[in-house]
Amino acid sequence: MFKAIGRIFKTRDLRRKILFTLAIVAAFRLGSFIPAPFVDYGNVQACLDTAATDTSGLYQLVNLFSGGALLQLSVFALGIMPYITASIIVQLLRVVIPRFEALYKEGQSGQSKLTQYTRYLTIGLGVLQSTTLIAVVRSGQLFSAGGVAPTGPCADLLTNESWWAIVLMIVAMTAGTGVIMWMGELITERGIGNGMSLLIFTSISATFPSALLLIGDTNGIEMLVAVLAIGIVIMGAVVFVEQSQRRIPVQYAKRMVGRRMYGGKSTYIPIKVNMAGVVPVIFASSLLYFPALIASFNSPASGEQPAPWVQWINDNLTTGDHPLYMVLYFLLIIGFTYFYVAITFNPDDVAENMKKYGGFIPGIRAGRPTAEYLDYVLTRVTFPGSIYLGVVALIPLIALATVGANQNFPFGGASILIIVGVGLETVRQIDAQLQQRHYEGLIRT
Repeated sequence: MFKAIGRIFKTRDLRRKILFTLAIVAAFRLGSFIPAPFVDYGNVQACLDTAATDTSGLYQLVNLFSGGALLQLSVFALGIMPYITASIIVQLLRVVIPRFEALYKEGQSGQSKLTQYTRYLTIGLGVLQSTTLIAVVRSGQLFSAGGVAPTGPCADLLTNESWWAIVLMIVAMTAGTGVIMWMGELITERGIGNGMSLLIFTSISATFPSALLLIGDTNGIEMLVAVLAIGIVIMGAVVFVEQSQRRIPVQYAKRMVGRRMYGGKSTYIPIKVNMAGVVPVIFASSLLYFPALIASFNSPASGEQPAPWVQWINDNLTTGDHPLYMVLYFLLIIGFTYFYVAITFNPDDVAENMKKYGGFIPGIRAGRPTAEYLDYVLTRVTFPGSIYLGVVALIPLIALATVGANQNFPFGGASILIIVGVGLETVRQIDAQLQQRHYEGLIRT
């Protein structure tokens, strides 16, 4: 292992890519601590210290993906979330808008246009989300707990609330989103691995030390050691499931093209147990976030009683340790898993492409029977995958209820899925580049 790592840094091209990636990551983390214009940095830090154990904030998911930059109100406060949301929207629009599907099938030129649309949508979402964030900050609800408005420094986070100051803050945060998107594309082009994924990986990893220190401070060193041991087991199980796949054998018939013989080989279609990745968790979290957001904008003035529906949302759908929240979260993840897999994997298209190139599944006729068989297998493989996603996503909420950790508990939910997925993909890319140069990779099988 150490020899393989040594070969990485002895290979000039690979060393340059890794060092370039680390430099971009360092710049990304630096920007997470630069406050946006007219933000009272002292009050923000004081509020973060007093709210370190608050688990009912509305922006836990966005704060997780921004590496804590959201609650810091930095220029990178929105993190990579606008780009993630824009990518998912463009991907879903392929099903609704035939033009998008045609661009996707055109190849590299069409996909470049879709990437350009994603960039434009990212900037638009950045303007929308930064405006919403500043509105929440001005209302004093950013660090609210259970719908109760904070007092002291948490209620006075801005030094200037004039219209031009607000416009400047929106421009700064939106520009920060554009810079993050540019950084991610630079890593993809000149560095190692997928740039956007690595920035998310960095943001989530940055929250690990604080989350573990919080557990140690509140529950003692024994509980911290137990959590670390359980985390290693969870991580191993997640790696096992993420690598699991159902391989459907495919045989290609021999055919003559000119004077050359093509086909006659065997391959397989890999259907992963978790084909949806982390997207269903993001969907479910975002959907459960909306009721709490609406309730926060309808919070009563000081001394008044909230409306019954606002009180019900604050009691049941704001804190993750409530049983109703957990049940809804679990069911939404299962539903969104089937929905997303149905969008991203089309058995009819796969069957048509196989038929076009002379491929068939042994024992299954080409065409419609092949599509029905693929749909049959996909449906049954997706079921344990959706249960797995739901269970992993509930781990932070269970830890919240038992250990008293915050919702950014490192060994569960979206964080562990992204950490494992990005880590495996990056190691594969490094391994492939090492094998090209040394005929021996990073991973030994």
